[in-house]
Amino acid sequence: MRIFKSRAVRAITTAVAVGLIATGCSSDRDGGDAKGGDKDTFVFAGAGDPGSLDPALASDGETFRVTRQAFEALLEHEPGGSKLVGGLAEKWSSDEAGKVWTFNLRQNVKFHDGEAFNAAAVCANYDYWFNWKGTYQSSAVSYYWQTIMGGFAKNEDPETPKPNYKSCTAKDDNTAVIEVNEPSANLPGGFSLQALAIHSPKALKEYAKQDASAKGDAITYPKYSQEAGTVAGTGPYKITKWNKGNKEVSLTRFDDYWGAKAKVKNLVFRTISTEETRRQALQAGDIDGYDLVAPADVTTLEKEGYEVPTRDVFNIFYVGMSQSANPALKKPEVRQAITHAIDRENLVNTQLPEGGKVATQFMPDTVAGFSDKVKTYPFDTAKAKDLLKQAGEEKLSIDFCYPTEVTRPYMPAPQDMFELMKADLEKAGITIKPKAMKWAPDYLDATEAGSCALHMLGWTGDFNDGYNFIGTWFAGPDKQWGFKDQKVFDAVNAASKITDPAGRTEAYKKANEAIAEYVPGVPISSSPPAIAFAKNVNPPKVSPLTQENFAEVSFK
Repeated sequence: MRIFKSRAVRAITTAVAVGLIATGCSSDRDGGDAKGGDKDTFVFAGAGDPGSLDPALASDGETFRVTRQAFEALLEHEPGGSKLVGGLAEKWSSDEAGKVWTFNLRQNVKFHDGEAFNAAAVCANYDYWFNWKGTYQSSAVSYYWQTIMGGFAKNEDPETPKPNYKSCTAKDDNTAVIEVNEPSANLPGGFSLQALAIHSPKALKEYAKQDASAKGDAITYPKYSQEAGTVAGTGPYKITKWNKGNKEVSLTRFDDYWGAKAKVKNLVFRTISTEETRRQALQAGDIDGYDLVAPADVTTLEKEGYEVPTRDVFNIFYVGMSQSANPALKKPEVRQAITHAIDRENLVNTQLPEGGKVATQFMPDTVAGFSDKVKTYPFDTAKAKDLLKQAGEEKLSIDFCYPTEVTRPYMPAPQDMFELMKADLEKAGITIKPKAMKWAPDYLDATEAGSCALHMLGWTGDFNDGYNFIGTWFAGPDKQWGFKDQKVFDAVNAASKITDPAGRTEAYKKANEAIAEYVPGVPISSSPPAIAFAKNVNPPKVSPLTQENFAEVSFK
């Protein structure tokens, strides 16, 4: 899942910056509170505000947590897992070349505005995105479309990737056929993304009347995406209100939903930016659940009787190295020294919840393509010092950026994790110059631009394919890393072009081995993030992809 990177421009909404924003005053829930009375409203606290009510314009987990309850894609993931299952399409298949994808659609499905779901609606969405113009072609706005389908019918920027999307045909009311120009490792997984969830054709016509706009490095999103009333999906809830002053998005059960009806009538997502405040709100009965529980709080909450399920591991936390920010990083001995200097096992044992694992490569071991043959760099301060001496860098001084005002599934306590690694690197004789930056937009802009020699970032997978991890960083030159190694790039891209799943998995293993040999950065850990619920709540099945379906929630 993308981490609010603004590739070309900094993205802001009409009324609120996209990012992790400090919580404001909380409002009383409609018709009752968490301590008793009306149990028709479930309130869940996330760490940041959503950026848009239209998931096609988003790339962050806080937005998708909300929109996933109201919008559905052609494919979904099994509850609590990463296996692809039918969504709005009951069945799907591709030709041998992986270029023609056929979807047999569910019948008797309605959009929230009463429009019928059919193959024409599917094609209306894909053609609408393909024909985006102007600011919509910015990768800050259409990141996932460009990642999965490439560019547009008429690219306006020479740096925009060439389109891989070719066409969508409604073969009949219940059969949609999507063609692409080249096979891609991003398919079929990409068909499960919230950014490619299906909207009502009637709503699309309203969307088309409004433009996103850019001024300098800022984007203003269209009005329809910033207030409830226009967006219309097929999900178990429909979005009814976005109260930005109270930092709340409200949803109401959609009674004409095609599947199992939501068990709770009203659903509210509230932004509470700090973990401590989220925990206190749960303990006070002001909310019914929250995400990103601090590892130290898990046992305490469980002893107090709260439900604290833990997701399976499906993320990676790493220290990135920008060779353009510090030329010493161009020397392999220096990159290896930094890798040997960090005590990853200590970090996992002291900072991550139970089940956290030391990483050896840039994907967790739950992803197809993980290799048990990669070169490893165990903690060894003496070895690190020796490598620095070989490189002529015994007096290495280097910037190390870390983010503030944020918690992420893979990075529960950024400053504490930074301090541990800083101390390890200093023991190896490296002078660390700390640079603390606000997560959004400062930190993300700086890391993407390659301005931070060392930096901390991570990734939660969108779907179970190795390219969704290593292809995100190592398919070609990237400013964040500042290196060009054709052996690495070729290995990653060769894997992405293999249509046979078993063959592609083996190729990903080889790619991971090539990446580990080069050492572009330090894969640190993978962790199972926890999510907490009130004592009177029957939680949903928790998802390693953080794709919980809140229609499953009920009160005891």
